[in-house]
Amino acid sequence: MYKLVAIDLDGTLLNSYGQVSARNKEAITKLIKKNIDVVITSGRPFSSAKSIAKEIGANKYMICGNGSLLYDVQNNEILYDKFIEKQKVLQIIKTCEENSIYYNIYTENLAIAKSLNYNILFYNSENQSKPDEQKTNIKIEKDIYRYIEESNANVLKITICDNNEIIFGGIIRKLRQIKNIDVLEVAHMSRKTIKTGTGEANIEYFYTEITSENVNKWNAILKLAEKLNIKSDEIVAIGDNINDKEMMENAGLGVIMGNSAPYMKKFAKVEVSGNNEDGVAEAIEKYIL
Repeated sequence: MYKLVAIDLDGTLLNSYGQVSARNKEAITKLIKKNIDVVITSGRPFSSAKSIAKEIGANKYMICGNGSLLYDVQNNEILYDKFIEKQKVLQIIKTCEENSIYYNIYTENLAIAKSLNYNILFYNSENQSKPDEQKTNIKIEKDIYRYIEESNANVLKITICDNNEIIFGGIIRKLRQIKNIDVLEVAHMSRKTIKTGTGEANIEYFYTEITSENVNKWNAILKLAEKLNIKSDEIVAIGDNINDKEMMENAGLGVIMGNSAPYMKKFAKVEVSGNNEDGVAEAIEKYIL
């Protein structure tokens, strides 16, 4: 019997517009009524993931920043954290600035960027249809280096974006030379859809995510499982991207979304429909309930 279900957000629980479908909400509600713990495991900052967790009623625990932070929501307590060292953050910022590469910094409660572009543009689009308490907190800051240098912000992760594959590949090689960080190996473009007035626009870009060394969602899940006295084979992990790899490989049941890149599908045990076809609900109904 499964006792814990870990669910990724973007590309998994959320559709292309960043929304949770009624069917997905209903399936998660049924899990919770059966006393099965549901935990959001996202790359997003706490402020952004928290509003979605609250929307679906899965707001006991939360994993953010790709596993950099495990949070007890009800007791307002950090159970586990592994932030990026400030000097490493500053080194990464300097490298990006010197190479004119777009980047953004995720703290516990903020997404910090120099402009609204790529993933930050998508979050800003999401915000337009959300009440203030559910919006992703975006801070546009011209001098991010100085902001981080002078603040006590805890950095969960850094995202690097560019729409030119050659330029992007060059910056990745430079970032990999920095010690004690992990640079996520993403082999495909991110594709998101935003609403523009009465129309739609697609956002496409190459990206990677940087965390402290040995940070991943599965390590954070293990911390939570230990607290809840749950075994690995009693856990279901549902995801779509390379930052979900470890949790899909190691959980009792790893579920991959149909919209995932082909190379990702070898890491999971079963495949379900895509994020625009209620794949999370399908997984819950077919393999858990």
